[in-house]
Order: sequence, then structure tokens, then C-alpha cells
Amino acid sequence: MADALEWNYTSPLAGYEKAPPLPDERTDDGKSYVNNQTGVKSVAYERFIEPLDNGRRGGFDIHVYYFQNNPEQTQYARELWQRIRHEFPELRIYTFWDRPVGPHPVAMFEVNLFTPAQFGAFIPWLAIWRGPLSVLVHPNTTHEDDVPHELERELKNHTERAIWLGERIPLDVGRFKSLVAAFKRAESNKGE
Repeated sequence: MADALEWNYTSPLAGYEKAPPLPDERTDDGKSYVNNQTGVKSVAYERFIEPLDNGRRGGFDIHVYYFQNNPEQTQYARELWQRIRHEFPELRIYTFWDRPVGPHPVAMFEVNLFTPAQFGAFIPWLAIWRGPLSVLVHPNTTHEDDVPHELERELKNHTERAIWLGERIPLDVGRFKSLVAAFKRAESNKGE
């Protein structure tokens, strides 16, 4: 896994430095807070925020994992893959892999999400229907990200920015790390 201390994080309050103070008032339930209403919803309801990819790749990849040597999981995963294709035909749904592929240590299939509405509909649905399977939800970010190299972005997206449904499955990110290290060495050698 990537080390969280390797990354730089912009303050979540960037852009809100001049916002009015938040009230300390509580709602009727006594637990939640009253917030300043502006009458304007966040743009995140309409499109993925920067640096998420609003283009061809989509803002999020969903990897649904199953243990390929477990016949019950294999059957459930195949049935889930088919159900997703029936119920969500507008999503991009990839091959039903019967073996590990790339950094994914067990068999899986992948689904891409292109809009916040798709994310808002599919992820709650998947939380209920994933059954015994583990799911990695990771963002796809663009070159506008705070991470300059594509391989570094992929590493960060698959680790630090990952969201898991079910049990977390350790990814094989060694190839990402070795390619990032080789790229950094080549970059530093250019300056010599």
C-alpha cells in the first residue's frame, strides 16, 4: 500500500476562506447542525469535480472481485455481472475475468461510472447486491491532478483514494511503484 505521508493534500477549506462562520445551532434531532443555506447546490451534483475525469474514461472505476477457485462466488459474480448488464445497460461493463489481471490479485469484472447520478444510483444498489463479494471503487483523475505523472496518479487512485465495499483485498501495486521509481530516476538523470 502507498504511504499516506508521501502525498500532499490541499486543505478542504481552500476557496472557502471568506465564507461566513458556521452556526453552532442544532436541528430538532439535537445531533445534526443547521447549515447556512445559499439556495445554490454544489456543482458536484451535476458533474464530477476536478480533477475527476468527466470524459471518455469516466469518473470512477468499480472492480467487483471474486475468488475464482470458489464455485459459489464465481456463480454469484457471474450472475451479478449479468444483472448489472440488464439493469444498468448505460454503464460501461467490461470482461468477466476468470483470473487475476493487472494489480488485481483475484478474478474480477469492472464497471465505469460517468456521472454523479450514475454513482448515486449504482453504488447504493451495489452495496445491497454485492453479496459475498468485495468491491473496489476508485476515481480516475486527469492531468489537472496534484500528482504530475500518470503512474503516480494511478497508484494514488488505487490506494489513497480507494473506497471499499466489503472486505479490502490487498492490491499488487508493486508494478506501479517500480514504474514510478524508474520514471523519477529518468527525470532526475535528465537534469544531470
